[in-house]
Amino acid sequence: MFVKVLSMSVIGMESYPVFVEVDISAGLPQFSTVGLPDASVKESRDRIKAAIKNSGYRFPRSHVTVNLAPADIKKEGTGFDLPIAVGILAAEELIKEDALTNSFFIGELSLDGSIKSVRGVLPATFKAKELGIKKVFVPEENAPEAAMVQGIEVYPVSSLPDVVEFLSGRKDIEPLSLDISKIFAEHRQYDVDFNEIKGQRQALRALEIAAAGGHNVIMIGPPGSGKSMLAKRMPTILPDLSFDEAIEVTKVFSVAGSLNKAETLIAVRPFRAPHHTISDAGLVGGGQTPRPGEISLAHLGVLFLDELPEFKRNALEALRQPLEDGTITITRSSVTASFPARFMLIAAMNPCPCGYFGDRIRTCRCTPQQIRQYQGKISGPLLDRIDLHIEVPSIKYRALSNKEVGESSATIKERISRARHLQMQRSAGNGRVCNARLTEKQIKAYCSIDEESHRLMEMAIEKLGLSARAMNRILKVSRTIADLENKESIEPAHVAEAIQYRSLDRSLI
Repeated sequence: MFVKVLSMSVIGMESYPVFVEVDISAGLPQFSTVGLPDASVKESRDRIKAAIKNSGYRFPRSHVTVNLAPADIKKEGTGFDLPIAVGILAAEELIKEDALTNSFFIGELSLDGSIKSVRGVLPATFKAKELGIKKVFVPEENAPEAAMVQGIEVYPVSSLPDVVEFLSGRKDIEPLSLDISKIFAEHRQYDVDFNEIKGQRQALRALEIAAAGGHNVIMIGPPGSGKSMLAKRMPTILPDLSFDEAIEVTKVFSVAGSLNKAETLIAVRPFRAPHHTISDAGLVGGGQTPRPGEISLAHLGVLFLDELPEFKRNALEALRQPLEDGTITITRSSVTASFPARFMLIAAMNPCPCGYFGDRIRTCRCTPQQIRQYQGKISGPLLDRIDLHIEVPSIKYRALSNKEVGESSATIKERISRARHLQMQRSAGNGRVCNARLTEKQIKAYCSIDEESHRLMEMAIEKLGLSARAMNRILKVSRTIADLENKESIEPAHVAEAIQYRSLDRSLI
């Protein structure tokens, strides 16, 4: 008997329908899987056999052929276990074929027949809805994730017998329904706040500008000056994620397999801080079957790279394309996958190997040559893509012991949201982008400056030897400073302040 069951394959961020075709015919007992399966799919044969037997059903003693169509797309992962088992039992007439109409199945089987969670359920459910599917059967752990998709019935299943009994009409399973707006509101909270920062007024000002325009930042300062504290609080002053943005971020985490029961929906901007020993693939994504890296998990949030010069040079250079384009494309021999990577980069570094060059309290032990070599680990093209260079000095005891509470993240966020609103209005006809992502054409249209500002730019170019890209960065930052002050045009004071945030363009020694 021949049966067809619908499932999904996730490649990159896209889902594709896969028809699991099961044919049971007379012949010697054999179980073969065709349709370009990878090793994990081929191994499913033993899991499926054991799961069917241990669930109390008889595995057919005939020739079983499973085809995963279309056969020209590579199939990977363990999510095909459940649809293959359902197809075999339907071919054995333990499940009525009519019950499989307008249904989609995904899940990994344990040897005892229980169903385990898999990656990529959220984008797969969106694709199922797009195809007009009415019912989806997903592992119980993945059900809240799938229930984010409105207009489709999500059935959480915990074992193979549950599925068989439900499809046979002998058991009821209630489709999962969630109050998404309530979940969204409950999860939009942070555990940290900018009012916990002592001193560092200049750094706070620069980070406010960075958040208002979506600019990349590098902080230079000695150990213990508060660089990590500042970075960890950046998401708290960024504008709140919209629901569509939250779904977009949650999709990335779903594909990466990084969602858990407590994270039904990623409602706050992600903050990712990988260690400097991370590999190229871990940072930008990759693997034989491409998966998202840290830059994609930081999509619409913050990527914090502490001790920037200690990262592998190849990994840092791989950041150049996503910093410009907001996406990363990974190509392998059998597949090409694209992942979103529109993040704010916040980097931190010491000014020298010992960390105390220029410090007011401790003495630096490094030679000028060592300092130059240390700072030279960061390439010019990468620095060109970082808009603000901030010096973060050590904090004096008086500032640390001051009981005065600084501005809260909520107060700062209000100013930033107003500035972002101006940017969205200004570029509404051109894709609604923040200042950091203005194109050359948009820079000419929105970042015009007067004669005095031109003279300031000319002096900076001659003194600092700025590249054309660095000049554009200064103009973008100037536009953001003007937006924070609700000024329609860029003034010389805005340009002068923006130039000050290019400290690494001049030697620190």
